[in-house]
Amino acid sequence: MTVSTAIARLNAADPDFARHLDHLLSWESVSDDAVNQRVLDIIKAVRERGDAALVEFTQRFDGVEAKGIEDLILGRERLELALTRITEAQRQALETAAHRVRSYHERQKQDSWQYTEADGTVLGQKVTPLDRAGLYVPGGKASYPSSVLMNAIPAKVAGVSEVVMVVPTPRGEINELVLAAACIAGVDRVFTLGGAQAVAALAYGTESVPQVDKIVGPGNIYVATAKRHVFGQVGIDMIAGPSEILVVCDGQTDPDWIAMDLFSQAEHDEDAQAILVSPDAAFLDRVAASIGKLLPTMERADIIEKSINGRGALIQVRDMQQAMDVANRIAPEHLELSVADPQAWLPHIRHAGAIFMGRHTSEALGDYCAGPNHVLPTSGTARFSSPLGVYDFQKRSSIIFCSEQAASELGRTASVLARGESLTAHARSAEYRILTENKGN
Repeated sequence: MTVSTAIARLNAADPDFARHLDHLLSWESVSDDAVNQRVLDIIKAVRERGDAALVEFTQRFDGVEAKGIEDLILGRERLELALTRITEAQRQALETAAHRVRSYHERQKQDSWQYTEADGTVLGQKVTPLDRAGLYVPGGKASYPSSVLMNAIPAKVAGVSEVVMVVPTPRGEINELVLAAACIAGVDRVFTLGGAQAVAALAYGTESVPQVDKIVGPGNIYVATAKRHVFGQVGIDMIAGPSEILVVCDGQTDPDWIAMDLFSQAEHDEDAQAILVSPDAAFLDRVAASIGKLLPTMERADIIEKSINGRGALIQVRDMQQAMDVANRIAPEHLELSVADPQAWLPHIRHAGAIFMGRHTSEALGDYCAGPNHVLPTSGTARFSSPLGVYDFQKRSSIIFCSEQAASELGRTASVLARGESLTAHARSAEYRILTENKGN
């Protein structure tokens, strides 16, 4: 059975193309007043009542019969048990993915450095891992073991001493794959908490949940809103919007492959965005036909159809150079260069979270096991943001050591600039170190 879809068709040659593209890309993740107030109330309760508030909210929102906070803590032995409860194929897949993610992120580690100037001044940078990181993982029937690997492994590679994971278990549903992934990734402590209350607990600490330095991981609107409110108290990774894929194709890839690549993001949720850009109008027609042919075969056909029809597009461009211009304008989370020579076009790409090179490199490989992180900037933020990585779990401290001679020379410069800003104490602090002609006589 073939169905017709209403996916938008745009042409970059149209005079109002820019306006239509802006409308297509527009997305605001806005918490309404009710959500915002509810999150603030939850954060306040957790700060004031600690564990008791966590137990109360878990009972109310997740339907979990917890008598005390001890019922919401999973020990290391429980994570190890999960490894025995998944299939051998699942365990091998998790271990393969974890190995590849770890190997890739090992290359991101930054080291401290120093250099000495001729007058003895030493300048440098000291790189230090965070003490403790918090990882939020969606729970229940949703299974995101890949997110556990992508968030926990870079933290561990960075040298974070303790990774604390929170994962809700609505109605007591525990996902063994998620716990197994936590075991393999080296997560240190797990609390079966979710929602804004879990974020508040990580940010401020309770009697049982330790306060962390940074919170990472995806969540619903309550989690995202809570992360916004606790930012500053702790660091956060990002406030992620819906998933996105942009495929740039020269018209020579199997249209069924491209349609399924678009589906791979559209199936996340109705607000996900899947866009194809090509200079070949006939190819766009073939992909549209593939979408109609393949959509009825998908388990999440309803979600895909709403995503494709609501926020998807097939865009015709003049040539491949214009395709690059459109790609940079969109600054997508995931960019597939499904072309004959992707390396030739790579220098033209300035803005993208992750770039998938060639016809055989599907975005799905990056989601699970290629190695690079799948936590990526969305909603055009790839213009100024990067994928989650080891560097997100490391701090940099500047190092400055001045010899007596250097302090004297730099002091003269600092004095002039400080007095120009009318900051006399700054100036005099520097001037005290300026050597005089007769010093030591």
